[in-house]
Amino acid sequence: MCGIAGIVAISGPIDRELFQRWASILYHRGPDDQGGLLWDAQKRPHIVRNKVQMDKLWRVALWHTRLSILDLSSSGQQPMGTQDGRYFIIYNGEVYNYQELRQELETLGYTFYSQTDTEVVLNAYAAWGVNALRKFVGMFALAILDTEQQVLFLARDFFGIKPLYYAPLSRHALAFASEIKALLPLLPKIQGNPQRIYDYLRYGITDQGEETLFEGIYQVPAAHYMYVPLDRPTEVRPQRYWNLRLEEPIQINFNEAAQQLRELFLESITLHLRSDVPVGTALSGGIDSTSIIAAIRYLYPSAEIHTFSFIPHGDKRLSEERWIDLAAKHVKARMHKVYPHPDELLQDVDALIYAQDEPFGSTSIYAQYRVFRLAREAGVKVMLDGQGADELLAGYPTFYASRMLSLLRQRRYKEALSFWHWASRVPASQGAHSILKRTIAHMLPASFVPWARRWAGEPLIPPWMNAKWFEARGVMAHPLWQSRSPQALREHLLRTLLETNLPALLRYEDRNSMWHSVESRVPFLTPKMAQFLLSLPEEYLLSPQGITKSVFRRAMRGIVPDEILERRDKIGFRTPEQSWLGALRPWVEGVLYSEFARAIPALRWERVHAEWEAMLQGKRPYQSHFWRWVNLIRWTERFGVVYG
Repeated sequence: MCGIAGIVAISGPIDRELFQRWASILYHRGPDDQGGLLWDAQKRPHIVRNKVQMDKLWRVALWHTRLSILDLSSSGQQPMGTQDGRYFIIYNGEVYNYQELRQELETLGYTFYSQTDTEVVLNAYAAWGVNALRKFVGMFALAILDTEQQVLFLARDFFGIKPLYYAPLSRHALAFASEIKALLPLLPKIQGNPQRIYDYLRYGITDQGEETLFEGIYQVPAAHYMYVPLDRPTEVRPQRYWNLRLEEPIQINFNEAAQQLRELFLESITLHLRSDVPVGTALSGGIDSTSIIAAIRYLYPSAEIHTFSFIPHGDKRLSEERWIDLAAKHVKARMHKVYPHPDELLQDVDALIYAQDEPFGSTSIYAQYRVFRLAREAGVKVMLDGQGADELLAGYPTFYASRMLSLLRQRRYKEALSFWHWASRVPASQGAHSILKRTIAHMLPASFVPWARRWAGEPLIPPWMNAKWFEARGVMAHPLWQSRSPQALREHLLRTLLETNLPALLRYEDRNSMWHSVESRVPFLTPKMAQFLLSLPEEYLLSPQGITKSVFRRAMRGIVPDEILERRDKIGFRTPEQSWLGALRPWVEGVLYSEFARAIPALRWERVHAEWEAMLQGKRPYQSHFWRWVNLIRWTERFGVVYG
């Protein structure tokens, strides 16, 4: 796990302070070692370990910061080259099946001098080119310089677990990096992207597609690669190498599906435990995180298991401590817990905003931030986490409406009525009215949506947003999602995986873990397991009785305690955001009422202030956009964002 950055410039000169700047900005991603590569017009690569004199001859500069996880020796240093000197790689991530791929490459005549997955990835590209990507099981963002073809190859893993951003700097240069903050010093102006600001303020959605909240900075989408010609560096076009497919559900009975899922999950856990440093797990007490630690104990009866948990301060309704204790005691884990106070959020909020690069939807990611800090303090360098399970296994309340819609579109009306009856009694479903309201919203024709949302008090542009400012910049005000498929639940799952929920959650995960120099691994997110789950009949994921993750609960019987498998509530690492912001009222109002805030044209400040006061007086309920206002202001100030 590491940080990478680089630049391709046709005519140079490359800034002489560039490596020093990247070394400082990306240090937290790889404090164990740093190194660079310079390539000049005479096609000579120069590996850099110490301070280097830049000059106008350098056409390519690559920089790497290393967090040593596999083969901790100097043999794992990057940039790393092939033995013939043609290819050089800088790489962020882990390819867990590297041992199997290494054996395959050795039969083709490749030899190895390290025990790293990096060398396997490099030689796999030399052997198979872009086709190597589909052989990997893992997470990765990589750059490979081909000195013979004079092209830079950039690629990102199947789900976008590891980040990769790029910025065309002019007609003659392109830069890329693991984090946006490493690219900002290269821009002439740091400007907000109006469409992405709308998406964030209205829905709390970020990280979808190629664009970011920074104008002119893009991300290589998940499961994409692109070639950067060294003589035409801005002529780039991301290309997809893998995709999840929504086909007709496979013919398999429920018990067989559970058994196959059990095998896939245990196989994934085995691969994700490969490490030369201590491994721990994040534990919320829910089904996903408990399944990870229980699977470790099932596979390795004598393994030492460390769990790390967040316990919210000030709201016992959000505390899962009893479930955490039950799960940890079941596997005889060494528990580590953190109990943050709202004042601690105030101390950390600016560092959290800087670490994340872009705004985030709620303060719940502070819980995750503190868990990774706790892991680092305990000397644990690798963590397993349950991201992706809810998106693959229908774990969110919004999926109840999608399942209802599937049944209605398939004209299975009696089943729909029965499902509504049972699902509305599950606490996590938020009740019959909520399910029905969301179902109807999905069924409306597109032309009716704006009117219906206004009638329901949820307009596409709320009164606290400056509609004229957004409209003048061509921003599309749109509903978050409307289903068109008779398999609405599977369609919804795919969208949350690729566009809405998961991309943002993976960014939070990466920045929070790497800020504390911890590698986070997500064993639910393998191509094989994802494709299998999306191929199952919908009722295997969300049962006729409204039980979420139904097939996974069956798969984990005998491994996970029954008490946890039978849970029907859903909490996760949530913070008591309303009470926290109330406790921090002087600070919040200092942000909302500042002159700096008033200079942001995206919001109508008289309405913002009126809604805040109404919430404090109990005249309106707390909503998540209150935090988004605060976050946008602090983000704007921290990064010096301007609005055109």
